[in-house]
Amino acid sequence: MGDYYLTRFIFQRALALIYLIGFLIIINQFKPLLGEKGLLPVPQFIKYIPFFNSPSIFYLFPKDKAFMIFGVIGFLLSIFALSSFSERFGLGISMVTWFFLWAIYLSFVNVGQVFYSFGWESMLLEAGFLSIFLGDMQTKVPITIIFLLRFILFKDMFGSGLIKLRGDECWRDLTCLKFHYETQPIPNPLSWFFHWLPLWNHKSDVVFNHVIEIITPFTYFFSQLYSFIGGGLTMFFQGLLMISGNFSFLNLLTIVLCIPTFSDTYLSKIIALKIPPNLNDPYIYSQTVLVTVIILGIMNIRPIINMISPNQIMNTSYDPLHLVGSYGAFGTVTKERYEIIIEGTDSNIISQNSVWKEYDFFGKPGKVDVAPIQIAPYHLRLDWLMWFAAFSKTANDPWFVHLMQKLLLGDKDLLSLLKSNPFPNSAPKYIRALYYKYNFTTPEEKSKNNNWWKRDLIGEYFPAVSLNDARFKSILNNFGW
Repeated sequence: MGDYYLTRFIFQRALALIYLIGFLIIINQFKPLLGEKGLLPVPQFIKYIPFFNSPSIFYLFPKDKAFMIFGVIGFLLSIFALSSFSERFGLGISMVTWFFLWAIYLSFVNVGQVFYSFGWESMLLEAGFLSIFLGDMQTKVPITIIFLLRFILFKDMFGSGLIKLRGDECWRDLTCLKFHYETQPIPNPLSWFFHWLPLWNHKSDVVFNHVIEIITPFTYFFSQLYSFIGGGLTMFFQGLLMISGNFSFLNLLTIVLCIPTFSDTYLSKIIALKIPPNLNDPYIYSQTVLVTVIILGIMNIRPIINMISPNQIMNTSYDPLHLVGSYGAFGTVTKERYEIIIEGTDSNIISQNSVWKEYDFFGKPGKVDVAPIQIAPYHLRLDWLMWFAAFSKTANDPWFVHLMQKLLLGDKDLLSLLKSNPFPNSAPKYIRALYYKYNFTTPEEKSKNNNWWKRDLIGEYFPAVSLNDARFKSILNNFGW
């Protein structure tokens, strides 16, 4: 497979960047979403889920201070690894650094519930665990670890391709992109333009998607030239996805996983780094790597079986440590976009004269004249859950009920996740949620009114309630709030 000293160096720095983004998100969002008084409080979660089902340091410290402390520790360790200092002070420091990055992030994911149920969390942890064994700057690169990193990329890409061919009919008739750009979780500023590309362009893009996801992944295991081409094509494809939508750090992580497909033969032409003439290969280290590779090889049998199964499932981890998983995305494409719009009013009594004010989210579509934003690789977890919640025409998620209560209380931590608070001086007296169908405006409509969206009211998603509402109190009591 060639030499991979430069490959390791670049990959470790790039993966550290992904960790840094992940811990930044934790520092900014974990407390209001999952803290002691969050939408889905961790202390309540660990009462019902055994430790060995979801191991986390927070079974010992289910406190907001602990969440913040470990989030900051993870952030600082990410900077330490990003700077390459983690690999300059010996093999032990390197392995300890990458171990704690993995263990701390795992602790957050395992108590993160639906807010951390995304496939890229497991993919980061799987790659992060392998990085523990990549070695420092004086150690010989273990080729078997490079191979397993390529295999994660293979599972991600080939799994995504298979789930599409087995899934929605529009992937087979090549029309899925007619809908995808408009109905994806969080569109970005270019999504509107991609949506209005001609149908032949959408169809050719779907063909390109199938080639990249079904054929290209096999090149990752070929000779250096073919793996270089395959990795490069995958990077290009992920770049296109990044400029057409917001998918958290999924696309960036996939690009990072392409790096192990490049050998020093090619990387030496673009990066000048002195490679030590005599690299170490300590016996205990090499044997540890060997045992780890054998164990992970056996564990990966289940993801392989899943890929070839007609009942393939996406984004599943097969163990509580997230050491191996199955990946894939958009097996089914939503054909229509629905949005939940939350409103509040200062009125003491609800009447036709009540003035309702809309809460704005950072990324989730709301006001029709507001342009979509570019937020990825940062992840707006609440905005994504609002997209999932809109699959149902009425509220049935516990976290959403708690969200409504938090807004009635004027909770500052929760409001920090929103773009604007229409009630800056005092909390609203009543709050409700309406259900709308959203569509991108046509080019003609946009030229006239400069609106990005048009929306039609479908009905009520959550009835108007106050803190004194008996029905609302009963629902909250059922959830222990």
